[in-house]
Parts: sequence; structure tokens; C-alpha cells
Amino acid sequence: MKLVSRHIDKHGAGHVTLRPEDDEDMWHLYNLIQVGDSVRGTAIRRVQNVSSTGSTESHRVRLNLTIQVGRIDFSSTAAPAASTSDSSPVESSGSSAPPPTSAALHIAGRVISENQHVKMGAFHTLDIEANRDVRIEKADGWDSVAVARVEEAIIPGRGAEVGAVVCGEGTAAFCLLSQHMTLVANRINVAIPRKSAAAGASQYEKGMAKFYATLYESFVRHIPYASAGLRAIVIASPGWVRDGVLNYLVEEAGKRGDKTLQRALKEKAVKVHVSSPHVHSLVEVLKSPEITSQLKETKFAREGVVLDKFFKMLGTDEMRAWYGPDHVCLAADRGAIGTLLISDDLFRSSDPKIRKRYVEVVEAVQQKGGEVVIFSSMHESGQQLNQLTGIAAILTFPLDIEVVEAEEREAELNDVMSCD
Repeated sequence: MKLVSRHIDKHGAGHVTLRPEDDEDMWHLYNLIQVGDSVRGTAIRRVQNVSSTGSTESHRVRLNLTIQVGRIDFSSTAAPAASTSDSSPVESSGSSAPPPTSAALHIAGRVISENQHVKMGAFHTLDIEANRDVRIEKADGWDSVAVARVEEAIIPGRGAEVGAVVCGEGTAAFCLLSQHMTLVANRINVAIPRKSAAAGASQYEKGMAKFYATLYESFVRHIPYASAGLRAIVIASPGWVRDGVLNYLVEEAGKRGDKTLQRALKEKAVKVHVSSPHVHSLVEVLKSPEITSQLKETKFAREGVVLDKFFKMLGTDEMRAWYGPDHVCLAADRGAIGTLLISDDLFRSSDPKIRKRYVEVVEAVQQKGGEVVIFSSMHESGQQLNQLTGIAAILTFPLDIEVVEAEEREAELNDVMSCD
């Protein structure tokens, strides 16, 4: 994301102009823009002209429109339909390009600035495009969370940092992990005959050979192994499938003379055991010692480690592991939070009061020296946190929820009595 201009005063009023460049930038914009904000961007409208003779002609015009946001929709890259055993192989070119930018961001609302082609108050939908400027002016001002999101979005050199293949016998999902997103680039599914005395092992071996060949072709298409920014290539599976997959990739790259892939596998490939061959197993991948040592500075790895720490605390010392908006707010009021876990979903609330409440919790924890980890709901760890209300906290000292709630009720009762 490029920062084109920023004009925000000390009270939070003002506007920011940004230029998205990739899928992750679209995700940042989705988290920045809220209902009620003013957004200015490029749009294409069909315009009709009536000549002096009464004939009409229409043509498309690209223009800049400012709308007041009424609805915002985001769709990430959709994984292609699972490939089957009939997939036709394609020769590897020795290089690997990441999937094209395909996240879609649509912002709908009423036009609030005059334009010669569009009437004031008319409804329009802005389809946000890569490399085109977007100007955002927030209805309730720029709070600390929104400003921090802008600062994070404009850090250069981001992109996919981990390419992962989560596989089982005959199945594989190819995933790209960046700071805020997990994209499933492709899935394959090849039928593998069971081993049996009647059929013999040959049918099973033929099925696995076909699976490995299909997996190799999908790997070179969808994993950007030639990218300098890719830190790790993860081969994850239950059982020993990962060993066979990695061995085949190395051998096939040698046969085809793909030295770039050979070097990438030698330097970046990591085998990780997971409990199931499904994408949600990426949470296990990110908290494995093999990966955390390589990715300890990345945001998504930190999310996995912190969430794992919370669940362990919940199992061993539940008075130091609180979750739910009301309980976490109570803990924040007492300055007890050491680490706050909060999903970016909560900041997208259409109710400004609810967003303000969570922003105040974040600021309160930071002011008292606590750590705040904002989870991306596009990562598996963020989705797990969303199932747990979207907010949780690891406390610096134990607090009994029942005692704290009783104290709150007593304080409220005293306030009522003092008013009387």
C-alpha cells in the first residue's frame, strides 16, 4: 500500500489517500472503511447523450465519485475447484509467479459530491481497483486503531511469507500466508486405491505416483518458490505423507533441471506433523517449534503462539485466562491484562459506540504496559478467536470472575443509594 497523502489533525479529523497494490491492501481497506465514512475513488458510469435530432448514444466514462458508505463487501481469492486425477500436467518453466491479484472490494452508498454525470444522492457502487487512489474521510474521526492500521499497511516489502502444502493421501491444499491473510491458492484430490491382498500394492503405488505428479504441477503453479520474500515452504501432513511429497519434489526438480526449485527446497522446506490434512491444521503448523524459530518476527506466527498460550492458560489457571467482551472489559478496568487478544472483526462493527468501546480497551491496555495482539480473521488463528467471542485476555495476576462481578454489582448498588 502506498500512502499518497495524509491530513489528520490532533482531534482525529481529516482524510487519508491510499493506493492499494495487492490482495492484502484490499483487506486493509476493508478494515479501515466503515459505514458512514466518505470514500472517493474512480468509477465507471454509462452516460447517455441526446443529440439535437433526438437520437441517443451511450458510452462509458471514468470519473471520480465521493460516496457516503452504506455497505462494504470484501471477497478474498477463491480457491479453484479441487483438481482430480484427470488433471493434465503442464511443464514447469523453472520460475513461479504468485496468483494474480483477485480480492474484490465493493463499496456502496449515496453520491455526496456534485458531478456532471451523476446526480447528488444517487446510489453507486465503487469497485476498488489495484493501483488507483482511494481517499477516506472517517465520519467519527481517526481513532488510534485506524491510524495504526494505516501505519502497518504502508510498510513496504510485504507479500506471501510462507507457502504451505497441507496434504494427506490423495489430497492437498496449497496455501499462501502473508501478514494478514491466508489464501488457499488451489486444492487437489486424487483417488488412491486401498492396499489389499487381492488388488496388490501395485494399484496403490500407481495412485500415489499420480498424486505426486499432480501435486508437483500444482506446486510450481501456485507456490512462489522463486520469491525472495518467501521465508519457508511448509510440507505438513499426518503420518508420513510429507516425507514422500518432499522427496518427490526434490527428485522431480532434479530431473527437470529446475535449480531454482532445488535451491528453494534445500533452504526453505520444512516438514511438520499435523493431526489432519485440512487447512485449519495451519494453526498447528504455526505453533510448531520448526516454524516459530524461522518466523518469530512475523505477525501471523505471533498470533498462533499467543493463542496457544491463552488456551494453555485456560486449561491450567483459568483465573488468568478471561474471554468475552464484558469480562475482558472488567479485567482492563482493573489493569490486570498482560496480553489482549482481539479480532479485527470487532473493529468493523457498524455501531460507532461498539467500535469505540473496543478502541478504549486497546488504549487502556497499552497505557498500562500490556501487549495488544490484533488477530486477522483471514487467518485460522483469527477464526478460532472469533469462535471464542473475538476477544480474550491473559491476565498478569489471577482474578475470580464471580468475585469481580459481585464487586461491580455492589458498586452499582452503592451508586444508586448515594443518588437517592
